Amino acid sequence: CYLFYFILFYFILFYFILFYFILFLYTTSYLHLRLKTHRLGTRDPMFLTGVSFPPDWPVYSETLIKLSVYGVNDGYQQTVSKESNFLGSSSFSVADFLQSKDQQLSLSLRTADDSATVGTVVVSRMKMGEIEDGEVDHITADMHQKCTLVYESSHGRINDKDNGPIMNAVFKNAVCKVYRFQTVDSKGMLVREQMAECTLSFSIPKQLIALYIQEDTCRIQELKDLGELSPHWDNLRKDVISRYDQIIKEYQDTLAELEKLTGPLFKPSCSKGQKYLEFIPINLHTQRMRVTCPRKTDSFYDVVTVGAPAAHSHGFKNGGLQKLLSKYETEKKSTAYQCIYYPPEQAAKAREILCVVSQLQPHISALADQLLQTAQQSPIQPLRDILKSLEEKVRPADSCQSNLRQDFMVWASVAKSLNCVIALVDKLQEQDNNNLEPAPSHTLADVITSHNPVCRDQLGVKVQSLKECVAEVAERARCSVSFVLLQEAACSTAQGLQLQQRRDAVFSQALAALACGFVMRLYAGLEDKGFLRQLHAVGLVAQFESLLSTYSEEIGMLEDMEVGISDLHRVAFRITEAASEEAASLQPTVSGRRDRYTVEVPLPHHAFQALPDELRQGKPLHVLPVLFNVGINEQQTIAERFGDISLQERINQKNFEILEGYYKSLTNTVPSECLPCFQTQTDIKELLDTLGQNVVTKKRKNVEILWLAGMICRRINGIRFTSCKSAKDRTSMSVTLEQCSLLRDEHQLNKDYFVRALDCMRREGCRIENVQKNIKCRKYAFNMLQLMAFPKYYRPPEGTYGKVDS
Repeated sequence: CYLFYFILFYFILFYFILFYFILFLYTTSYLHLRLKTHRLGTRDPMFLTGVSFPPDWPVYSETLIKLSVYGVNDGYQQTVSKESNFLGSSSFSVADFLQSKDQQLSLSLRTADDSATVGTVVVSRMKMGEIEDGEVDHITADMHQKCTLVYESSHGRINDKDNGPIMNAVFKNAVCKVYRFQTVDSKGMLVREQMAECTLSFSIPKQLIALYIQEDTCRIQELKDLGELSPHWDNLRKDVISRYDQIIKEYQDTLAELEKLTGPLFKPSCSKGQKYLEFIPINLHTQRMRVTCPRKTDSFYDVVTVGAPAAHSHGFKNGGLQKLLSKYETEKKSTAYQCIYYPPEQAAKAREILCVVSQLQPHISALADQLLQTAQQSPIQPLRDILKSLEEKVRPADSCQSNLRQDFMVWASVAKSLNCVIALVDKLQEQDNNNLEPAPSHTLADVITSHNPVCRDQLGVKVQSLKECVAEVAERARCSVSFVLLQEAACSTAQGLQLQQRRDAVFSQALAALACGFVMRLYAGLEDKGFLRQLHAVGLVAQFESLLSTYSEEIGMLEDMEVGISDLHRVAFRITEAASEEAASLQPTVSGRRDRYTVEVPLPHHAFQALPDELRQGKPLHVLPVLFNVGINEQQTIAERFGDISLQERINQKNFEILEGYYKSLTNTVPSECLPCFQTQTDIKELLDTLGQNVVTKKRKNVEILWLAGMICRRINGIRFTSCKSAKDRTSMSVTLEQCSLLRDEHQLNKDYFVRALDCMRREGCRIENVQKNIKCRKYAFNMLQLMAFPKYYRPPEGTYGKVDS
């Protein structure tokens, strides 16, 4: 019995000791920071890392922090073990640090066996509140404080302005990185990257698929409403309806699968070939760089990164949309003996006519009824006003309704009936003027009753005739247009409908990206009166930068992308007032059909009421998409030396002309003070001239085209997009290069540290986090041979790349 209690006593004592030992380790544990130099043997090594202590971390005054420094050889840790790269370490307590002079420690790096000193590390405390609002403390460890990552967060806590209710409704899961860079005047600046996912990656495609289903269902009903047809045409109709039924079923299945999805708000690059995700843009993210300099207003630079809109699930064996559509239209013309061939523009015009007629008929009928009612109850003048409105409807002024009058000769009978009505009213008023001087209270009915008892009945007959003529026009238009659509569908083979599905998928990806960019740009410019004036006066440019090669499968991707971006001309935006400030009420919505879509962007009450009248009245806002492409990888080298780059040359020249045309409209409509100011005062016209020269110059991998197009876009308040196959690797190189170029040109980044800043962003910034999110590996998918073909500034630093599945 005594032995049992003795063992129990020591057992309990052992666990008490173990508990307090663990508690001691917990409160005095080492926070182990591994710092990396650029490369062994450099004379001026620099540590590109930092740390912050979130509120939920157990950090006390007795907590010890250990710094271990490793060198980076070529090839990094692929061929050399971590131990052989170890340079030295040092440690300090939080209390020592806080009690030090100016809260800065100079620590000696000691070898593993503590036998020698191999260097010095300076540890300093920086309070972000010195430059930004907030009380988050940071510790940086770097040699001479030249260029370092000083903060990283997965929640974007630093600046609430970037994460307010409006932003948080659409942009989610932000990742933030903050750097401190040295300027020419040695004053330093803070640079903050924030990368976020977007709810529109899935919501816009799902809305579009529902609209596709609705449109094709209506088309089937239009064909059924044609009534009895000859056996030949009836068989064609059944065949077409069967094809559309199949498409609708596929789209319904896709929509059902998408509704089941939960989790991340982006499609990773490794899923780009999955059929049920074909409508979702690849790796869609927003990225904002915020620059804070002492005594200067903060500057913001936004870019949307997205994989090139392309139908990966359909493959590129026979090319992309641009090539396939051209070939298909040629084949349709050659087989037009089976049916009457209508070019796509004529079929679109037919749908437009049908839409106009359907809108005119109820308007004219309502005005005609109002005319009769007014003739009995009101003075003469209101009758004239109604007659004027009726005449405007029957004798249209805009081009669309003029086309209607030309295409349907029966419209002449409508105009003739209206003339009879007008003549009768004129006659009655003339009789009234000659025979009576009625009091102001007299009505037309009094005149009619007193002087011509049959006029009342005649007016009713004429108005009824007018209504019947309009109804006849509407019926003929519906039948004629439906027949045109049947003809078009009859000429559409199964291949044609597959192309429509491909085009639907590519357009869905492009529209999701455009809507994301528009919303981000609108939110950023809500307080900029010049920007808002430009928005409703001439619209905005959406500049898509592509880094695809013109070789192998990527030429098919570029052909898809060209058509998808061009189709964005059919999109208009409209700003509305949100029902509430709940996130669900702030989500953009899509309406329309394939030939014309409208994206409504809701704003909270206070933001909406502050807008100019034109925007609050729901004026359609247009975005002009332009695409510039320059391939930079090893496949582009093959294309330039042995292949064909005419597609790239044609795209760049065509879109330069579009951009130049927009700039002319802009300068003729909007004052120059509405445009943003930049430190580099190169004139926009000069930049355009230089871009025009570059797009016609025969120069390999002329990335200056991309740089110039990007600069022009920012100068004219445009929306910037950057794309490659998956928006992961080449896109990361482009985005970081643009950011560092902006820091150098606009914020006096010391030119001696340009490459260091570039490497820092690529090694530690948001883009390597994007790689991690996509493929669960922190390495860009390049190898050394590939990078030899890259332009110099598009190459990542050592240790950040390796061939991985992407």
